[in-house]
Amino acid sequence: MRYCTRGNGPMADTVSRAVLAPSRALSDNASDTLRGILLAVLAYMIWTLGDATAKLVLPDVGVAGAMLWRGVFGFVTVIAITMARGNAGWQRIIPRRWKLVMARSVLASFVSVTWYISWLSMSLADTYAVGFTAPLIMTLLAVPMLGERIRWRRALSTVVGFGGVLIMLRPGGDLWTPVVALLLIGTLVMALTRIMTRQLTATETPECQAFWLLICHTITGMVLLPWMPGTGIAIGVAGWLGLAFLGVSSGVAHCIFARAYGLAPVSALAPYEYSMMPFAIVFGFVLFGDVPSWSTLGGAVVVAAAGSYNAYRERMLRSAAS
Repeated sequence: MRYCTRGNGPMADTVSRAVLAPSRALSDNASDTLRGILLAVLAYMIWTLGDATAKLVLPDVGVAGAMLWRGVFGFVTVIAITMARGNAGWQRIIPRRWKLVMARSVLASFVSVTWYISWLSMSLADTYAVGFTAPLIMTLLAVPMLGERIRWRRALSTVVGFGGVLIMLRPGGDLWTPVVALLLIGTLVMALTRIMTRQLTATETPECQAFWLLICHTITGMVLLPWMPGTGIAIGVAGWLGLAFLGVSSGVAHCIFARAYGLAPVSALAPYEYSMMPFAIVFGFVLFGDVPSWSTLGGAVVVAAAGSYNAYRERMLRSAAS
């Protein structure tokens, strides 16, 4: 790993010690891509657990409360992760590109608000079905924004996965409501933040990206409190445990996720957004009694097959390179 310094002498040494973010070229090789895929799927699983928890507490704490406490418990978790690296660990949360870090954090907060609003009336599986339009957008945006190559097999797996999304969405069916329109806007912005995550991994640590994103969630929650409060009823120990888990899981998942995007190109990771659907189906049924429709299940099978094929191709590339 290479670290940037500026100039020579004591002042340059101080700067180089204070800013520990890596500066490196973004790679696209089979070995790193496989590691990135595994980390991304782990992050998605943790996120889905957090999403289910958020849906549980939202009726009581409201959108603003969920954003606020997710941010508070989340950034404290990231601080704990950085401090575990030693006394200088806190330096890993110092951004080098403030503007891009803050822009991503603000956009990600908007995305979370759109999803939280949707969970007040929609099931986890249905919201994920809408959100699964993001991988196709991500794969397309990666070309002008990152200069990535889209190998034809990756492109094919993404298109097939999008076909599965269409099966789940059933255009013109029950899912088409004003809330879904808001969620689609949030999904478009989410795809953009995924690209920005990849861009930032060249200079920012995973902890830095996660920390400022969750700080922004906290501020967003405070701003929204007058307009999107909860019921005002005391949530009790169970409610606070839920909010704590939501924040801790978010902090951990965002660190893992940023690391995954530092290892693998967007076009390779995009189909694995679909891995959240099986988790959502299980958690939705256990916690809320939601039973997905046949079209949701059928679409999930298609997207899972597309993602599995992509993973197989990456393994083949790794074997050929070794």
